[in-house]
Amino acid sequence: MTYTLGNIVREFARSTPDAPALTFEGETLTFAQLNVRSSRVANALSAQGLVAGDRVAVLSKNAPEFFDLAMGCSKIGAILVGLNWRLAAPEIAVIVADAAPSMIVVGATERHLLASDDAEPASRIIVFGEEFDAWRDSASAHDPAHVGESDDVTLLLYTSGTTGLPKGVMLTNAGMSYTAQLGQAWKMSADSVNLVAMPLFHIGGIGYGTSTMALGGHTVVMREFDPIAVVDAIAKHGVTHSFFVPAAIQAMLAAPGVRAADLSSLELLSYGASPIGDALLREAIDVFGCDFTQAYGMTETSGTVVGLPAEDHDPDGDRAHLLRSCGRAFPWVELRVIDPTTLDDVPVGDVGEIWIRSGMVTAGYWNKPEATAEAIVDGGWLRTGDAAFQDDEGYIFLFDRFKDMIVSGGENIYPAEVENAMADHPDISEVAVIGVPDERWGETPKAIVVLRIGSAVTQQELVEFTQTRLAKYKCPTSIEFTDVLPRNASGKVLKKDLRQVYWHGRDRAVN
Repeated sequence: MTYTLGNIVREFARSTPDAPALTFEGETLTFAQLNVRSSRVANALSAQGLVAGDRVAVLSKNAPEFFDLAMGCSKIGAILVGLNWRLAAPEIAVIVADAAPSMIVVGATERHLLASDDAEPASRIIVFGEEFDAWRDSASAHDPAHVGESDDVTLLLYTSGTTGLPKGVMLTNAGMSYTAQLGQAWKMSADSVNLVAMPLFHIGGIGYGTSTMALGGHTVVMREFDPIAVVDAIAKHGVTHSFFVPAAIQAMLAAPGVRAADLSSLELLSYGASPIGDALLREAIDVFGCDFTQAYGMTETSGTVVGLPAEDHDPDGDRAHLLRSCGRAFPWVELRVIDPTTLDDVPVGDVGEIWIRSGMVTAGYWNKPEATAEAIVDGGWLRTGDAAFQDDEGYIFLFDRFKDMIVSGGENIYPAEVENAMADHPDISEVAVIGVPDERWGETPKAIVVLRIGSAVTQQELVEFTQTRLAKYKCPTSIEFTDVLPRNASGKVLKKDLRQVYWHGRDRAVN
């Protein structure tokens, strides 16, 4: 049977109908109940005239209805579009215009982000709550029986490009089918309880969030990450698995009462976006008492493609240096490290660009054939844009980002996007944005600004100006004024030189 999100719930509604599938804020749905709800959504969408290939967008913090929609869309071949509620309204409007969804389902607290007329072209808007429930529950519970093909697109998740323009990553049924294999690699089973606190518009949310479900296990979804609530949920629900960025693990360790909480059910905590520091890992192992594994992947790979397993997390062992690695490629993933200039494989130990080939790789970027051709080259290899070296055992050590991306608390921030937004200010002559160390978030954006002659604008005014154009987490948390930006002979700003002042004597978390 073709793997689809719809077939996950169909399969376990038949085999284990009364098993818990999804828990959210005290309410638990069985696989049978989730199957019925998603079938009602599928039929309600059909009644609106939606057919295979049409898009349905969701703009909301985590909610169980996200799964109703993901699986309901799958049951008629529609494509679910995840919208990042952390973005500003103009940014969301650009994505909506590109995806052109026939329907947008929005949370009540996120409704204001669609206030602009530009954000609602030819789309029906339905708000979660009484309106959505009535719309869904008025439809038939009969399964529409659509299955679809392996190469059909099922999810459209947006990621920012280096130019600041968003790109819709097309994820197929085939690509998402590997979530079950990843679940098995993480030793999940039908007896597992997986806590999902990452946002469901993100591959780290919806991708990771279906890993246990694809094996018939129980998924506990949180509206958003809250360290105290996460600790409480682990004890309350007997959570066995979860995924966090290291900054979130650090926040949980600082939560009141964490050392007195019953965390004995935990088996494995996965982390990604950056390596985990030695001191943080030691404390986490001591407090949580479970195994840890690092995950490296991206939206374009439908999730994790490289992993550092639990047995390699030994800060006192003779292979402790592996903690600086993100691990090795999974068996179903081919990985090369390529010289980006010659396109030849580099020798072991030399830095090059990571290329990935796997059934997990995206079908391409929505409405962007040129970007697709640049990213996916002959033979189906995905150029990740990440620089790394590989040792003689196949372990990958991320070295830097070719694209100067900043990773702050697990969120990817592209300096060019911030620079473009700030350049609109009339008092700015030149600007360069870099990542600087931050104890809480790993790194945070800093803007180095050359002002126009005679300008008296303040740092705070520039921050506030940027926040009107971009999501707050993308905006610089500090600004430094300078007379000139360092450049090479071709005129390119030397960001490495700018960063060196702040990272001297420190290791920058670059993956």
